[in-house]
Amino acid sequence: NRPLRNFLTIAVAALLLTSVGSSWADDTSAGWTYRLTPYLWLPTIDGSLKYSLPPGSGGSPEISVGPTDWLDLINAGLLVSGSASKGRFTIYSDLVYLSMTSKNDGRVLSVDDTVTVPGTRIPIPISADLNLDTRTDLDGLAWTLLAGYELASSETSSVSAFVGARYFGVDVSSSWDLTAEITVPGSGVVLPAQGQIGSDVDLWDALIGVRGRFDLGEGRWAGLYHLDVGAGDSDLTWNAMAGVSYAYGWGDLALAYRHLAYDQASDKLMQDFSFSGPGVGATFRFD
Repeated sequence: NRPLRNFLTIAVAALLLTSVGSSWADDTSAGWTYRLTPYLWLPTIDGSLKYSLPPGSGGSPEISVGPTDWLDLINAGLLVSGSASKGRFTIYSDLVYLSMTSKNDGRVLSVDDTVTVPGTRIPIPISADLNLDTRTDLDGLAWTLLAGYELASSETSSVSAFVGARYFGVDVSSSWDLTAEITVPGSGVVLPAQGQIGSDVDLWDALIGVRGRFDLGEGRWAGLYHLDVGAGDSDLTWNAMAGVSYAYGWGDLALAYRHLAYDQASDKLMQDFSFSGPGVGATFRFD
């Protein structure tokens, strides 16, 4: 499957970049610090998928996905982030692979008919009463690479601006079960009562944003935040995180809430798509 192939390619590239980066750090001088954060993120998914079919193959259905409880969504996942810093400069990367299933509250929203007006998409709404069951399986891989510069810092806080890019690859399939076929008078069936369809997409988007931290009182607690926005293959993508961390001798333990959103053009696969939920992670420091 495409996301898995992309994941393997990115993993190899990341290992090579890590090796090169380590050699560069050794060749320059001391002063680099590294952070590695394996984490667990439990998002719900929300949005709709607008499938495009080849000409002459019938209507193109739009299917809603979620939101639903994350315990029913997650099949598998791999989540890790890391950074390398020297002075005010930081290179940051984040890798998320999620395999999810939405099967409790998805439904077919509409189907685009190109029969009654050839070459023109006419959306035909489908009532919730016609839906018996709709299931969507989603495999997604997101890889973010950022370069940041610390704008301001003190003993209790710091804030950095960054630029970079994010890749998002998704492979989805949906099956539906309706109480009746969707037909157009004189033109036959536009969407059968039962069916299955799949699609995939690869998105590259440029990003800009800000991230930082600040102490909470005089103890070991701190606040964390991250915000990025971007566009490219997507009309808009944005990613926001806010949380708290507690410092230990080896690193930090953090609890946060994260929202990742994507929106493509009205004729593309992903429509107002988002992943939202809590997460927990442990950051290990290497100096």
